[in-house]
Amino acid sequence: MARPKTPILSKPAIRTAALTLIDRDGLEQLSMRKLAQELAVQAASLYSHYRTKEELLSEVAEEATTHIDVSAFGGGDWREGLAVWARSYRAALAQHPNLLPVIAAGPGRREEALRRADAVHGGLVGAGWPPRYATMIGASTKYLVVGAATHSFAGGFDDDVWVYQDRYPNLSQAHRLAEVAAEIDEDSFELALTAFLDGLVPVYERVRARPGA
Repeated sequence: MARPKTPILSKPAIRTAALTLIDRDGLEQLSMRKLAQELAVQAASLYSHYRTKEELLSEVAEEATTHIDVSAFGGGDWREGLAVWARSYRAALAQHPNLLPVIAAGPGRREEALRRADAVHGGLVGAGWPPRYATMIGASTKYLVVGAATHSFAGGFDDDVWVYQDRYPNLSQAHRLAEVAAEIDEDSFELALTAFLDGLVPVYERVRARPGA
């Protein structure tokens, strides 16, 4: 049987190629023309599957975040639910950092993202948090996670000891941070997450003691 002259396209194949391109070259380098070149097709062929680049990005983001876990909210333990959600959310962003602006922008109309948002809000309210607090806690968790995933704090320091020598005495060991950047960033995120969750406990006790507060 003769091979088809034009590669057979499918939505999954297009999404995979788009994500590969984004991971490799950056989000700003994605265009339907460049993606078509990657797939060895004409750009017009892509538009029969996706009307716009934005529609494609939405589905790419959905696929890249499938491992974000909100299942722990179903057990009624709001603290465990937040911890599992935050860690899996950060892991998803770390796996595809160039896609962060799309994922962090919000659920929009993405079905899976809205399902997760519904599970988070419902889990918090079901555990006794007032709806307004549930909304703020969801937002605060997002700020924590996205901030942690945006840049490496430890990796932001120069590894040249002479940058700090004599001029910045309190940063005399800062040149060593790059060597342990992953460890510092992981431990710092866990510290921030634990402090955040611990700080919510007295707030939770207060609002439970004063319904409507």
